[in-house]
Amino acid sequence: MYLGRTAAVVLRQYYLIRGSMSRVLPLFVWVAIDIVLWGFITRYLNTVAAPGHDFVPGLLGAVLLWDFFTRVMQGVTMAFFEDVWSRNFLNLFASPLSIPEYLGGLVLSAVATSAIGLAGMLVVASAVFGLSFAVYGAASFPFLLVLFLFGIGLGIVGSAVVLRLGPAAEWFVWPIPAIVSPFAGVFYPLATLPLWMQYVARLLPPAYVFEGMRAIVGGEGFDATTLLWGGGLAVLDILLACWFFARVHRHAVRTGLIARYSAESVS
Repeated sequence: MYLGRTAAVVLRQYYLIRGSMSRVLPLFVWVAIDIVLWGFITRYLNTVAAPGHDFVPGLLGAVLLWDFFTRVMQGVTMAFFEDVWSRNFLNLFASPLSIPEYLGGLVLSAVATSAIGLAGMLVVASAVFGLSFAVYGAASFPFLLVLFLFGIGLGIVGSAVVLRLGPAAEWFVWPIPAIVSPFAGVFYPLATLPLWMQYVARLLPPAYVFEGMRAIVGGEGFDATTLLWGGGLAVLDILLACWFFARVHRHAVRTGLIARYSAESVS
């Protein structure tokens, strides 16, 4: 694996973002809107809830974490889509660029864009609504890492789906965070779910993250077992996602699909 080629993929994404305000603004605008909307909802809930109960750490914190996960996933898929939309994908793999180098570039691009989004969310949430990560303690960092790893894994899977089915399949990718969120228990304990949904939730790393964060906010302390389960599943998901992408890429090369990659290649 040659790191210079990975850096070149990242550099291309940097030039694309730097040269277009339509790519820069979404890094801040949508996350700010989410935080403002849910921030005022938490303020309202605090006025009607029992005295002493604060919805900001539990509800607004959950929104911030879930937005971070979404930005990580979309950071990978958007970097991939840029190559799809510009018809550049075939050119990339006509070069010596390998799959690990290309995926590494997508991941590093997602690191940069998600870090920018997270910084913007933290500024708005803390300055306007008084959310402090000190409530969660040092445990917030490993939990964020679990969400980051799972977001990378889902982003790679989404990219593989589009590679296999064609650019029109990108509409299968956008709803993924919304589909996952009910099972992840972002806003409520997993015990609220029907039993079959709880079984599905136990296979998703975010479910362990939000259960663990709720326990911390509720004063129950840090549960290392929850973190280990979530982290282990997230690492497994990334390995499976990379295997899936490599398998789809081999199929596309072997069948010639990659050579006729266009907006019409939906099958």
